[in-house]
Amino acid sequence: MSEKPAGDVKNPKDAIKAVSRRRFIQGVIAGGAGVSAATYLFRASTPSSAASTGDRLITINVNGQDRRVDVMKQETLAMTLRYKLGLTGTKIGCDRAECGACTVLIDGVPRYSCSTLTHTVRNAKVLTVEGLASADGKLHPVQQGIIEEQGFQCAFCMSGFIMATVAFLEKNPNPTRTELAHGISGNLCRCQDYDKILTAMMRGAEIMREQKHA
Repeated sequence: MSEKPAGDVKNPKDAIKAVSRRRFIQGVIAGGAGVSAATYLFRASTPSSAASTGDRLITINVNGQDRRVDVMKQETLAMTLRYKLGLTGTKIGCDRAECGACTVLIDGVPRYSCSTLTHTVRNAKVLTVEGLASADGKLHPVQQGIIEEQGFQCAFCMSGFIMATVAFLEKNPNPTRTELAHGISGNLCRCQDYDKILTAMMRGAEIMREQKHA
């Protein structure tokens, strides 16, 4: 008598159970991944049973305008800016205060918005990259310097570098290349094109001085 392969199922009902169990496990894995992703993307807007919507409504000043927004206590400024105010120029890179892609200015000071709680800036003035250009559309000198020198490759980190440079030049409008490199060292570029970035930022500083003395 020939032996059946070890993988054969003797009872058809067992085969059905095996397939069902496999599909169930696959569904749980897929469902879990989906829930995890959704939790990350929409965590800033998840309803909280601990506080009513009225308790969460705050006013923050962004780019010179008072904006009324529903904010949870644990919500970061980066999430509020991007997903509630539509200011997507602020990028979320590492989401742990390391890369600087989410840098914005709070009362003129560069801060990582991914590690700043929104409710802590109620009495402050927030400036994002969208607020740098003048009302007539004229770009900020740092932005113009980037265009002239083409200082970025993928440009995901660009807005963070711009904001950090703008803040630095306010205090040191005529830096050396080394001083500027040190001043914006809290920002990282995934393309590692730092030489071109510094060239563009130095050009921005030059344009600022030219406009000031024009």
